[in-house]
Amino acid sequence: MKLVTYRDSAAGEGRLGVVQDNMIIDVEKLGHAVGAALPSSMLDLIDLGPDAQAAIGRAMRETAETRPAGIAIHEENARLLAPIPRPRKNIFGIGLNYVEHVAESAKSLDTSRDLPQKPVVFSKPPTAVIANGEAIQHNAAMTRQLDWEVELAVIIGKRATRINKEDAMSHVFGYSVINDVSARDNRRAGQWIFSKGQDSYCPFGPAIVTADEIADPHNLVLWLTKNGEEKQRSNTKHLLFDIPTLIADISSGITLEPGDIIATGTPAGVGAGRDPQEWMWPGDVIECGVEGIGVLRNPVVKIGQ
Repeated sequence: MKLVTYRDSAAGEGRLGVVQDNMIIDVEKLGHAVGAALPSSMLDLIDLGPDAQAAIGRAMRETAETRPAGIAIHEENARLLAPIPRPRKNIFGIGLNYVEHVAESAKSLDTSRDLPQKPVVFSKPPTAVIANGEAIQHNAAMTRQLDWEVELAVIIGKRATRINKEDAMSHVFGYSVINDVSARDNRRAGQWIFSKGQDSYCPFGPAIVTADEIADPHNLVLWLTKNGEEKQRSNTKHLLFDIPTLIADISSGITLEPGDIIATGTPAGVGAGRDPQEWMWPGDVIECGVEGIGVLRNPVVKIGQ
């Protein structure tokens, strides 16, 4: 299933929807139509586990021919929020997880030329999350090196504490797209959270596609454009540490919980690695895409003086 959190008007809380044929079907209202209690939010759905997903599937099939009015709206009439508008805790970021990005980072950002022996883990706070269409904030008083990073996001569906790689994929709920926005001139003695965690620095969405719909998450094309010009293009098969390794490594010391998000790293082509270096500025439009999931589009706007 392709799942979104949406509003059908300017006001009100975000609601859980299933995307089908350019329509968004409200999950809770769908449940009412078939006499089933179905969740109204993404986190509630994740918490309920596979049985809830199966119940949504049954309800979709039961109403396929005679879906009552008021259950679905056209995508164009909905405002998409981030799939999880307010994650319960920090997003786990993975640095230097594509070999070519390791090389360009060493050249331009003074990181090691050696491939990491273990995943490089940092985090982005929930307040950094913005939705498809919302603005990446550019504050010239804070940064003049605002950079882009397209990434495959993994959403955890089941609690994971000290699990092994062989069991890791059973803990995945689904996948999405993240732009790991980074202020390169805000790194502090090797600590990345201020560089990567400022408000609006985590565009996320537009949807979550459940794990059963992605045949191989390690063979997905991902790309990024700035004002229509392609800047990044690669494939998740080039991940240095694959998804099972990331889940096993993080859960070895930090419990992963339902709804947690792992941004798996970016390929080469970031602005810092270009010659000459290139940054995001107010007026730019950034689009990030991952095959089978969707395209995340965000303008860059000026804030501050």
